[in-house]
Amino acid sequence: MPIIKAMREIERGSVEIIDRERIENLVRNYYENGETYLVKLGLDPTAPDLHLGHTVILQKLALFQKHGAVVQLLIGDFTAMIGDPTGKSETRKVLDRDTVKQNAKTYQEQALKILDPNKTELMFNSSWLDALGADGLIQLTTQYNVARMLERDDFEKRYKSGQSIAVSEFLYPLLQGYDSVAMKSDIELGGTDQKFNLLMGRHLQRAYSVGKEQAVLMMPILEGLDGVQKMSKSLGNYVGIAESARDIYAKLLSISDDLMWRYYELLSNLSLDEIASMKEQVVSGELHPKRAKELLALEITARFHSEEEAKSAKEAFDNLFKAKQIPDDISEVELEEGIWICKALVDSGLEPSNSQARRDIRQGAVRIDQEKVNDEQLKLETGEYVLQVGKRKFIRARVK
Repeated sequence: MPIIKAMREIERGSVEIIDRERIENLVRNYYENGETYLVKLGLDPTAPDLHLGHTVILQKLALFQKHGAVVQLLIGDFTAMIGDPTGKSETRKVLDRDTVKQNAKTYQEQALKILDPNKTELMFNSSWLDALGADGLIQLTTQYNVARMLERDDFEKRYKSGQSIAVSEFLYPLLQGYDSVAMKSDIELGGTDQKFNLLMGRHLQRAYSVGKEQAVLMMPILEGLDGVQKMSKSLGNYVGIAESARDIYAKLLSISDDLMWRYYELLSNLSLDEIASMKEQVVSGELHPKRAKELLALEITARFHSEEEAKSAKEAFDNLFKAKQIPDDISEVELEEGIWICKALVDSGLEPSNSQARRDIRQGAVRIDQEKVNDEQLKLETGEYVLQVGKRKFIRARVK
């Protein structure tokens, strides 16, 4: 019974599992014989901060730890100097060792907010890749051919369009795969965009006669706060785990009701049964969607700060809205980027016509986030706004 329950939670939210039977056997062996197994996650510290998108896999690793795994948290300090070409349309900028080292330290500190330090082995692939030498590197390149490498989607597109592909980029998946040889990993986790590299680990473990072929579990790419594009700092739709408790809480309250359930599935520690029960309560009207969202925001904020700070963040947020006399349960609407303010007011149901919207703007009755609107030609950029007409008409607008 614990094995069935464990596998259900392990599979939760995953997009694809290669060699599920091996994972189940490893879990069973732990429960029946007490033997641990090795689960690998490779991180190239190309940026200093982690966001919730990264924690989708970290949460899965923490779950594996509960079911007998020792997590191999691999910092790709060697491979980061090449840069993962996955999904890139051009060769990535090479990072220097000092930058990589500093980013690695930050990654470690943030990852251990989620993982059990006693069941986590921190590893650096420079430990074996520096020592590989020219002979070892040449031997590694003989394990895969160029034709197969060019079958990879991003390489194929760049090759056909005449864009440059550095030879070092061909080395990246080989080196990531060799990590699995050196680490003797039983399972490797990664995003769906990493499938080629993850399978390379299985291929090279076989080629180097490691005695095992790692299973692979792939997780989806988490959508950002906009619910459309993947969470990314560059897109501004992210929640950084090093952000303040107030910022994390407020950002999570801004997501749509539909996206909330996606976040529950991929980020919450609640069981699938508990989430299903909560959904039923929302549908029946027993639980307000806003309260469900608050519970999610409190859980995730507390994870990276504390329960006290999470409660304090909620209190500050509630007080802010009360002070501004903004209702807690205002409706939401999605609008297109660049929409004219008058059209936004009409489309959101706050105004009956463009002409009435113009008149109200001139009379000072229209506000955005409590600030009076004076420009009749204003166009809304991407973001989230509270639109207000008069003292009692409000709507939360998500501009995409």
